[in-house]
Amino acid sequence: MKSLILTLWLIILTGSAHAAVYKWIDANGKVHFGDRKPASIKTEKVTLEINTYTSVKIDQSLFDVGPRVVMYSTEWCTYCKKAKRYFKKNNIAFTEYDIEKNSNARRRHKQMGAKGVPVILAGKKRMSGFSEEGFERIYK
Repeated sequence: MKSLILTLWLIILTGSAHAAVYKWIDANGKVHFGDRKPASIKTEKVTLEINTYTSVKIDQSLFDVGPRVVMYSTEWCTYCKKAKRYFKKNNIAFTEYDIEKNSNARRRHKQMGAKGVPVILAGKKRMSGFSEEGFERIYK
């Protein structure tokens, strides 16, 4: 996965960003990206943009999720993976929605005005990005 991100960065930095990039989901639900459309698989042309929060911002949430923890994420996001490890290590139950695989999650993500991942909701609080300290501020 790291090589995919590095490859996308190299495309952007070398001026080849004008080339088309396609996204498709295989029969196992795994998301793929490439510069050529695979035969006989429905693809979507994507626009490259950096959409991982690198710092934490805490706001009021548009949605009140009550006592639950909800995370909007993607499979490739390192901050999302860090959050999941933290939740599991601390026995914090959470519901995860992948915005690339779930159209309803993508719609809710847009409704919130979110521009990246992860977006973590706890009660009436929203955290864009992830840090243990930031999460503890919205969770406690």
